[in-house]
Amino acid sequence: MVNFATVGTGWITHSFIKAAQYSKQFQLVGVYSRTEDQAKELADIYNASHFFTDLDEMAKCPDIQAVYIASPNSLHYGQALTFLKNKKHVICEKPIFSNLRELEEAYRIADENGVYLFEAIRNIHTPNFQILKEKLSMAGKLRSAILPYIQYSSRYDKFLAGEEPNIFSPHFSGGTIVDLGVYPIYLAVGLFGAPKKVAYHPVILRTGVDGSGTLVLEYDGFVCTIICSKVAHSVIPCEIHGEMGTFVLADAAPISEIKFYDSHTQKSQVLSGKQEEKDMVYECINMAKIIGIKDDKEYEILRNWSKIVLGITEEARKQNNIVFDGE
Repeated sequence: MVNFATVGTGWITHSFIKAAQYSKQFQLVGVYSRTEDQAKELADIYNASHFFTDLDEMAKCPDIQAVYIASPNSLHYGQALTFLKNKKHVICEKPIFSNLRELEEAYRIADENGVYLFEAIRNIHTPNFQILKEKLSMAGKLRSAILPYIQYSSRYDKFLAGEEPNIFSPHFSGGTIVDLGVYPIYLAVGLFGAPKKVAYHPVILRTGVDGSGTLVLEYDGFVCTIICSKVAHSVIPCEIHGEMGTFVLADAAPISEIKFYDSHTQKSQVLSGKQEEKDMVYECINMAKIIGIKDDKEYEILRNWSKIVLGITEEARKQNNIVFDGE
């Protein structure tokens, strides 16, 4: 059992706490908020024994082994370093950091202090992702893939009204490709590896970040097209096309259903299995296992994927002069 604490009080924090408790691998012992009332309220809801309004105090608490960070994107790096330097494992909500420079330094500090640094990304830990990865050869030689994640954000209404929500602000390392885009990018990297070439074609909003965009990842013999948006909505599925057949995924996250269509027989079959509705439980189980048995082999796989994904989003931003504060 891993004793953990949280930073952040939004819906994603509640979802992670519930999944962590459901996994029976994590025990919530502390929460942090900038205001005492919110920190105490969250602690009371989940029966956490500690609540904090000071990160340094929280980082020194001997009862805490790991910390889940779900603050605004731009705060991830500084907060993660605080906990890593105090020998706490860190689970940082996606996107983990703003750029590779931050990631490399954070990994160095994690290694130096003998702790793990994880990016919280749910789709790659699920049983259906493992099924897809194991069955990928059924499609034969891959020729193309289309991985959309197009979901209208309620915060876009505030943006249209003249406000600047964190997710649409360069001050908080916002934008679509580093938010929704991370899910299909992780799917591509987990299945196909690092691309040879990256090209991003965004729709830039008045704040200088992307509201939507099309990302093209070039591989040997095929191209993966990722379409992400927080300013529109779509119900089209993900598809992976090979010479022998096609995989159809209901969504990039969660991967609730996988169908395979045979190009020659024209027959289809369902490959996916039933998953927990709280699908964050799978990342909790995997991260707790890595911490518990010091599974460095599995950790290196996740660590490498985080580097590749962040490298892709950073390159995509550079191509379009999408610059975050502090860069």
